[in-house]
Amino acid sequence: MEHYNNLQLALCSGKGGVGKTTVSCSLARHWAREFPQERVLLLSTDPAHSVGDVLDLAVSEKATPLSDLPNLQVRALNAQTLLAEFKERYGETLEILVERGSFVDGEDLTPAWDLGWPGLDELMGVLEIQRLFNDEEVDRIVVDMAPSGHSLHLFEMMDFLDHFLGGLEGFQEKHRVMVKSLSRNYTPDETDEFLEKMRDDLARGRSLLQDEERTACLVGAIAQPMSWLETQDFVASLQELKIPCGGVFVNRVLDDESETQRDRFYEQQQLLEKFRESTNPLPLYRIPEQEADPVGMNALDELFPQIQPVGEITLPDPPTTVQFPDPIPPGLPDWISEGRQLLLVGGKGGVGKTTTAAAVGWGIAEKYPDQQIRLMSIDPAHSLADAFDLPLGHEAVAITDNLSAQEIDSEILLDEFREEYLWELAEMMSGGSGDTEGLQIAYGPAAWRQMVSQGLPGVDEMLALLTVVDQLESGEQDLIIVDTAPTGHLLRFLEMPTALTDWLSWIFKLWMKYQAAAGHMELMTRLRQLRKRVVNTHKKLQDPDYTEFIGVLQNQSAIVAETERMMQALAQQGVSQHYIIHNRYEANQEIADGVFSDQTLIRLPNLPRSVTPLEQIKGAAKLLSLKRKEDSRHPH
Repeated sequence: MEHYNNLQLALCSGKGGVGKTTVSCSLARHWAREFPQERVLLLSTDPAHSVGDVLDLAVSEKATPLSDLPNLQVRALNAQTLLAEFKERYGETLEILVERGSFVDGEDLTPAWDLGWPGLDELMGVLEIQRLFNDEEVDRIVVDMAPSGHSLHLFEMMDFLDHFLGGLEGFQEKHRVMVKSLSRNYTPDETDEFLEKMRDDLARGRSLLQDEERTACLVGAIAQPMSWLETQDFVASLQELKIPCGGVFVNRVLDDESETQRDRFYEQQQLLEKFRESTNPLPLYRIPEQEADPVGMNALDELFPQIQPVGEITLPDPPTTVQFPDPIPPGLPDWISEGRQLLLVGGKGGVGKTTTAAAVGWGIAEKYPDQQIRLMSIDPAHSLADAFDLPLGHEAVAITDNLSAQEIDSEILLDEFREEYLWELAEMMSGGSGDTEGLQIAYGPAAWRQMVSQGLPGVDEMLALLTVVDQLESGEQDLIIVDTAPTGHLLRFLEMPTALTDWLSWIFKLWMKYQAAAGHMELMTRLRQLRKRVVNTHKKLQDPDYTEFIGVLQNQSAIVAETERMMQALAQQGVSQHYIIHNRYEANQEIADGVFSDQTLIRLPNLPRSVTPLEQIKGAAKLLSLKRKEDSRHPH
């Protein structure tokens, strides 16, 4: 681990629930002890972070030094605060630039700052990490990142900013040409300075992220099949983005074989060998399973020396018997009889959302062979195909006669959104009509197209939700079970209808004021239809007879704390949530009384590890055992 001491920036990510936060907290404390004269920052960019739960202290958006290590500060990124600061610093300049690229007055663009977007966390995270190093506020940063799918979004935000700046430069070039045509001279102004600074900052930020001497992404994992598969995909994506990977850290590894853990130990040893083969030549580390969750400073400091390279792997004999546990009442209700059409399955990363969603879908499809049931993943780091051990993609694939599954490809949805709305919207905002010549068409629509080509941050998740409701409204499916992204991005996803409705309302107000210049009447009609779909979808999410959220957790302190916060946020958003599944339940390891008093707790015991993924899903479906309607009860 000592070779990581040369880094300035350590990015801790990987599949949800594998111990990223534990590794990031341990590493940050190690750096602070190792380099007492340096300023170390532990920064979380995960909107549903667990840093405070792991350190066992309150963490806020204000950088706070630790009492025992004052050179280590801890901070949770607050995207809205950073956006307000960015607006204060650059808002006027940006409005001038956009005004130069369109027919709109700068003051009419002000409301755009107040539109909340789910992708804001990633965008502000990139800008803030750059700023901290540029302003020399810190010497080293350990970033506790969101799970792998949304971590990749953060890295890809560099491209988003590239396109955004390219569009702004197009607006400015149009202004320069117009000034030169009138006065033959052009004197650079504050907008030119802003563009040059942003370009320089972006170049330095990209250079830092891609500099293997200063930066590394440390990838967390556990020795389970879905984690191994997702880790391969994540490492490959890092290579494509030219982000240096510093190694893979496999957490919760059993030290030896015991009678009660025999099949789990066998599975782990097999997977450690697979990790070694697939990650070579990257360093591969193991973190032993702890008797208790490593919470608090002492536990984290004791954990760090235990992180060791994976040594010789000896495969034990496979288990001779496989036995599924008995069901533990109560079971889940009969969703079909109760009239539900949309089930959202969610929770902290790594708690078993995907297997649970697959098991719920399998059980319902088996019980109701005449109903069409669809499983759909909207998590950027899909695991549904891994759960079934089947190739899945954007188009639905039949698993049985009445059960199908698909993994939404956000890029396909964004392409459709661009073609349907964004390209014409770019043309309208520029004042272009598509058939004019000269300055307008050369610098206006082209610059706007570049700005909107990436789509609005987070809009892909809204488009996925529209796809779900459209399938139900058309009668194509009777029930859809959605495997959602981990907590933080699930909550952003559920905020998306409000954000997109606000954005469309702003566009309509602009159009009403400038319709003589704007034109594009038919586009406005289509955008109004889109707004109706969004409003309808929002109503469906808040209709308890239509939608039900099923929380999934495990009995670990950080997971329980995050689930409590998630349930409170869901209640504020008006989403029905009567059931929580306690996954990997073990006897005498109950969730504390009164923690989830408004929900019915469903216990799903540990499943055998040495069976196929499909056998696990079938077994889990039986253990969750759907109740008859007359037996279904839930508190209100």
